[in-house]
Amino acid sequence: MTRHPHRHPHQQGLRLSSRRKRALYAIFGGAWLTGILWLVFHYFLSVEGEFGGEPHPLEAWWLRLHGVFAFAALWLCGLLWAAHVRPALARPGRRLSGLLLLGMLAILAATGYLLYYAGDDSWRDTARWLHWLIGIALALVLGIHVMRARAQRVRAST
Repeated sequence: MTRHPHRHPHQQGLRLSSRRKRALYAIFGGAWLTGILWLVFHYFLSVEGEFGGEPHPLEAWWLRLHGVFAFAALWLCGLLWAAHVRPALARPGRRLSGLLLLGMLAILAATGYLLYYAGDDSWRDTARWLHWLIGIALALVLGIHVMRARAQRVRAST
C-alpha cells in the first residue's frame, strides 16, 4: 500500500479510529433504539384519555430524538464516506456488506424524507413499512459487517 503524506493516518487503512467507532455506535445505536422505542410507544403503549386511547406522552419525544440521531447519522455517513467507504471500495474484502449498508442507509434517508414530506398516503404507507423493516434490519447487517472485519483482522494477525 502506498502512503500518502497528506492523508490522515486513519485514511491509510480501512480501520476506523476508536473515537469514530464510538461515534458510529452511539449515533446509529441511538437512531435504532429511538426508532424501536417510538414503534413500541406508538403501537403498544397508548394511554387512556378522556375520549379514548391517546398517544403516550413520550411517543413524540422518541420521534424527536430519532430525528436528531438521524441528522447526526447523515453527518456521520459523510465522514465515513471519506475515511472508510471510498478506500474500502477499492478492496474486495467486505465490499458486498458495505454496499448493502450504503443502500440501506440511502433507503432510510429517502423513506425518512418521504415520511416527513410526502402528502400522498400510499407513498407514506410504503415509506413507513420500508423504513421500519430496513431500520430494524440495519443493526443485523452492520453487526455482521463489523464481526467479519474483526474476524478478518484476527486471521491476518495469526
